[in-house]
Amino acid sequence: MRNEFDDIRPYYDSELPASMCRIANNPLFAIIASYLFPEEPVAALCEKLLSLKSVYEFQTQIMQRVNDRITEKTISHFSYGGFDVIDRNKAYLFVANHRDIMLDAALLQNIMIKNDVPTSQITFGANLMTSEIVVDIGRSNKMFRVERPSSDLRKFYYASEHLSKYIRHTLVEQNESVWIAQRNGRTKDGLDRTDRGVINMFRMSCQDDKVRSIAELNILPVTVSYEWEPCDIQKACEIYATRRGPYQKSADEDLKSILSGITSHKGRVHFEFSQPITAEELAQFAEYPSQKFNVAVAVLVDSRICSAYRLWPNNYIAHDMLSGTDAYASEYSAEEKLRFVEHLERCESTLPEEYDREEIREIMLGIYANAVDSKNIFVAR
Repeated sequence: MRNEFDDIRPYYDSELPASMCRIANNPLFAIIASYLFPEEPVAALCEKLLSLKSVYEFQTQIMQRVNDRITEKTISHFSYGGFDVIDRNKAYLFVANHRDIMLDAALLQNIMIKNDVPTSQITFGANLMTSEIVVDIGRSNKMFRVERPSSDLRKFYYASEHLSKYIRHTLVEQNESVWIAQRNGRTKDGLDRTDRGVINMFRMSCQDDKVRSIAELNILPVTVSYEWEPCDIQKACEIYATRRGPYQKSADEDLKSILSGITSHKGRVHFEFSQPITAEELAQFAEYPSQKFNVAVAVLVDSRICSAYRLWPNNYIAHDMLSGTDAYASEYSAEEKLRFVEHLERCESTLPEEYDREEIREIMLGIYANAVDSKNIFVAR
């Protein structure tokens, strides 16, 4: 029997074995497996995949191991705080800042598994569904399809309404949590701000009551703080190119970003869970016109996310370098500053000759420094 959301939903348990079979037989699987589990024969991993019967088994026996291996190889210290706000019997809409295509949501799932809390469903950009193996791994890992904005506004409106209905259905009717980024795509410039259009999308499936439309989603803001920003030089180059005209992604750019995010050293990484947004907080905006209401809710989410940043020495170093001061010199050592400058220089050495090094450095510094200003703005309120 066809379900209203079959076009975007994750796989059911009944669909898992066929997905595992396709993954095991895909030539790319051997390449992925050899990187993540070099000590384990590919044939043994294929056999393990073919034995799995449920999404939960795939998440706990495969994806958790993958996330643990990435953490072990590329993260020097992983931590999280505020998890005591989570009630394992409730569903939450985890609205998060988005810095890495895969890891932001993947590491969250590991935290939930290790605390015996049901994992969430995860938004999955349609632009990432470029190959069968990516689709199968994603949909087997509770990921659901999200259309990106397009020039066909009518089509995008209906896709957004459909997405809104699915998110509300998952949270309210299925009592299952959902992870979604606060904006379309990753933050490139280090300024994590919630898109008012995302708030409006949430409301499209419940338009009779502004406060209820948001309150019943049980939004819980989540903040991830990376010591070394995933794909920092790629993000800087994209900003640089965008300043000079419309930016056109290469065909394999998203896949390269996924691989870079997985393999690059990220240093310390911290997740912070904030208090859920309450109906009482939302009630103060009840009389606002629609657009002003969306903005107010977005700012409320931003205040939670930005106030919860774990600031690292790199953030303070970048802020001082960008401002030409030593205002935060007490927050880092000379050795830490040298290490950061060497990182900048290594990144700059990979640039094409025609790129303006000074402008790229200014962009790179902003990617790290903006978290300091954002936290100061919202903590001061």
